[in-house]
Amino acid sequence: MSESGTEKKPEATCAGDGGDLARVVEALCGTGGGFEMLRGPGRRGVLPSGEVVVRAVDLLRSVLFPGYFGVSEVTAENRCYHIGATLDRVQKILQEQVWRGLCFACDRTGECDKDCEARAREITRSFLARLPEVRRRLATDVRAGFEGDPAATSPDEVIFCYPGLIAIAAQRLAHELHRLGVPIIPRMITEHAHSLTGIDLHPGAEIGESFFIDHGTGVVVGETTVIGRNVRLYQGVTLGARSFPLDERGNPVKGVPRHPIVEDDVIIYSGATILGRVTIGRGAVIGGNVWLTSGVPAGALVSQDDVHKGVFVQRPGN
Repeated sequence: MSESGTEKKPEATCAGDGGDLARVVEALCGTGGGFEMLRGPGRRGVLPSGEVVVRAVDLLRSVLFPGYFGVSEVTAENRCYHIGATLDRVQKILQEQVWRGLCFACDRTGECDKDCEARAREITRSFLARLPEVRRRLATDVRAGFEGDPAATSPDEVIFCYPGLIAIAAQRLAHELHRLGVPIIPRMITEHAHSLTGIDLHPGAEIGESFFIDHGTGVVVGETTVIGRNVRLYQGVTLGARSFPLDERGNPVKGVPRHPIVEDDVIIYSGATILGRVTIGRGAVIGGNVWLTSGVPAGALVSQDDVHKGVFVQRPGN
C-alpha cells in the first residue's frame, strides 16, 4: 500500500514480457519439433484454405439447388444467369485451391508449379463437367428422403432441413474430386459436413443413387465402402473395417478394400455395426444394434438373436 492508502500497481516490465514472448516465438519457429518431418521433405509452403474450400462448396450447393441455398430470388428468367455467374466464381476459387492441394502434396521442386497449375486447370474443368450427373443423383436422394420418411411433408423440406442430404451432397462433390486424384480437399469437404451434421462419409466411398440417411447422427461410412441403389441408413450405423493390414515394415497398407459392400434395396437400422469386406445382399434388412462381421444373403432379416445363432431368416417373397 502507498502512504496515501491506495494500492500501488506494479510497473509493467515490457522488456521482460517481450523477452518471454520472443523466446516462445523462437522455439515455435525453430526446427526439430517434428512438424517438418510429418510434412515430408520438399513439400511446398502453400496450403489449401479450409475457409475458401467451404465457400466453394456453398456456391456449388446454390448451383445444384438454385433458390434453396445462396440467392433465394432465383426465377426461371434469371436462373441461367445465376448458375453461370456462380460457376464462373467457383471455377476460379476451386482451381486455385486444387493447385494448392496438388503443390502441397507434391515432393518435387522446380517444375512443380508449372505442372500442378496445368493439372489443376484440367481437374477443375473435368469436375465442373460432372456436376449435371451429381445433380441428377442428388435429385434421386431427395426423392428417397421424401418417400422414405413419413414425417417429410415435401421434397423441399428434405432439401432445406435434412442433415443427411447436406452430408450426401458434400460427399458426392468430394467423391468426384477424389476420383480425379485431388489430395486433401475432398476430405476437407466431407469433414466440414461431418462437423455440421455428425455424419461421417468418406469421399472415397462409392454410393449409388436414391441414398437416404434418416436422422443421421453418428453414421460412419468408411473409405472403401460400396453402397448400391435405394439404400437406407438410420442413426448410429457404422460401415467400417475390422483391422488394418500392415506391410512387411509394420506400416498400414493404404487403399485396400476393407469396408462392406451393401447391395441395392438394403435397410440398416439404428446402431448397427458392419465391419470388414463383407456383402450385405440385396433387399436385406439389418435390425438395430446388430454387430456383423460376416456377409448376409439377399433378402435376409437379421436381428441380434439371429447373429448369436448364426442363422439369417429370409423375408417373405425373397
